[in-house]
Amino acid sequence: MSHPHASAPKRPFSSSSPSPASPAPPHMKKAKLPASSSSSAGPTEKSGLHLDPAAAAAVRGGGRTNGEEDVDMLLADQDELRAPNASAPGGGTANLFRKKATLPQPPATAATRKPLRIKIGQPKLPKNFEEDTWAILKDAITAIFLKQKLSCDVEKLYQAAGDLCLHKLGANLYERVKKECEIHISAKISALVGQSPDLVVFLSLVQRTWQDFCDQMLIIRGIALLLDVKYVKNVANLCSVWDMGLQLFRKHISLSPEIEHKTVTGLLRLIESERLGEAIDKTLLSHLLKMFTDLGMYSETFEKPFLECTSEFYATEGVKYLQQSDIPDYLRHAESRLQEEHDRCILYLEANTRKPLIATTEKQLLQRHTSAIIEKGFTVLMEANRVTDLSRMYTLFQRVDAIEMLKQALSLYIRGTGQGIIMDEEKDKDLVPFLLEFKASLDKILEESFAKNEAFSNTIKESFEHLINLRQNRPAELIAKFLDEKLRAGNKGTSEEELEGILDKVLVLFRFIQGKDVFEAFYKKDLAKRLLLGKSASIDAEKSMITKLKTECGSQFTNKLEGMFKDIELSKEINDSFKQSSQARTKLPTGIEMSVHVLTTGYWPTYPPMDVKLPHELNVYQDIFKEFYLSKYSGRRLMWQNSLGHCVLKVEFPKECSPDVVQRCSKAKLCRHKGVDWY
Repeated sequence: MSHPHASAPKRPFSSSSPSPASPAPPHMKKAKLPASSSSSAGPTEKSGLHLDPAAAAAVRGGGRTNGEEDVDMLLADQDELRAPNASAPGGGTANLFRKKATLPQPPATAATRKPLRIKIGQPKLPKNFEEDTWAILKDAITAIFLKQKLSCDVEKLYQAAGDLCLHKLGANLYERVKKECEIHISAKISALVGQSPDLVVFLSLVQRTWQDFCDQMLIIRGIALLLDVKYVKNVANLCSVWDMGLQLFRKHISLSPEIEHKTVTGLLRLIESERLGEAIDKTLLSHLLKMFTDLGMYSETFEKPFLECTSEFYATEGVKYLQQSDIPDYLRHAESRLQEEHDRCILYLEANTRKPLIATTEKQLLQRHTSAIIEKGFTVLMEANRVTDLSRMYTLFQRVDAIEMLKQALSLYIRGTGQGIIMDEEKDKDLVPFLLEFKASLDKILEESFAKNEAFSNTIKESFEHLINLRQNRPAELIAKFLDEKLRAGNKGTSEEELEGILDKVLVLFRFIQGKDVFEAFYKKDLAKRLLLGKSASIDAEKSMITKLKTECGSQFTNKLEGMFKDIELSKEINDSFKQSSQARTKLPTGIEMSVHVLTTGYWPTYPPMDVKLPHELNVYQDIFKEFYLSKYSGRRLMWQNSLGHCVLKVEFPKECSPDVVQRCSKAKLCRHKGVDWY
């Protein structure tokens, strides 16, 4: 019996690994840092030297002055862990082919290193740094004001001022610059005292001093630019270097009343000379006024006395010129002066001066003399129809709020001018033409001179209405007669367009009359004659006038007038029908042509009855027509108005007859037919 073979247990593989080497103890090293190094984002590492970013920045930005600087520092270095080779003793053939096993080694990291700490001392300014730097700047400021050459270039001066500001010395620098500038500015202004008595020469010296000051302060401001940026803007209520210079210049100008007074007086003299027509140096004037503006002295120092002098100048000139010239010339002069002052504001005065300056000029040349201007010249201009001068007067009076006064003058002129003709009965024949011409001239002046001002239009209407009704009903009668004259046949030399224009103008007068019923009565009476006698110049013109009256007064006013036209048209139809009737063909006497107008009672004017002994032939004609009419229109009654009839009598005379024979024969014929109008 055999037993299973039991092999000897295999010896397990074992290996031993040496423990990691302990880090070497820290040791002291002396590192030499270069003068400049480039920045990096992570820790600085070189030859086993590890610097954290803060320390590296401190090294780079520390107060190095010359070349390199030795710094004692504490370094911590840690060697990388190394895995020694470990071999296991051989346990059999299989172990001969196995690789040596090593334990994994942890990588070296920043956490396993100690930070680098560097101690850097604060840099110290050289002894007398501030005083030495200011001495350089002071010499430069002095050279600038004295127009001398600078000892060093502007860039170094700029850097010197910047260094003082960088080391918190801006306050002292600002005060020193201010004090030094004030010394030189005071000297420049004091040098003007007692200069040339010639004001123009003196003004030139002031202008040159101001220009030099501006040029010099611009250079100083450029040098001290960092003073404005680093110090001034961070301090409340502290002005810039440039503004500080302006304040100093203004201060010393104000401290010298002689210079200030002499400068202002010279400027006022120049402006007065220009107003008198003399040539002046406008560039010099403009520069000095700009100086006052920049110094903040314009309003109090110059503008106030300037306006006072302007008022005195134009007050004297206005009185003198008004006495020596007529109104059109004076108005042109005032208009020219106002334009000159406006241009003066554009050329060299401040814009804010324009309003008070123009107001002062208007007051002295216009507002004080409005009554005298109207009294002396308004009527003259109106009578001469001077629309341009009246327009100028209207524009100028509008500027001084004197329009109401001008309206009153216009009203008085209309009433005064027309009253003499309206009340003169001997001029009745020319009354309507005068009123038409007068109204046309007023309308032209209203449009071209008074800018179609509604207030002036109402003034003309009110004044004209008052004027035309001074004699109550007489103007209404005369207007109706004037229309009759224009609409009657035989009015030669008038085209239809001209006649229509006349009707429109007369209608304007018609609007003003209060007795429109009187006008209607006279107009209807004259219209009846024109229609019945066939004397109307144009039926279209007649109807046009009726339409105008209807538009103006309504249909009730023209109802009877329109009825008259209907009767005339209907009468034509009746006459045509009568001539074609059997009665007319068989019963009418020969040699007579008769036309009958059938008029409606109430439409036509009332005429008194008149008994007329007519020839037998006419009586026969009337009876036959009456028979025809009543047969056609039963229930109506005809009343013959012989006073409205007319006939045409043709008489033949021998050629050798004298005019006396014609006259006697005509008279005999007319006597035989008394009561009939012969034409």
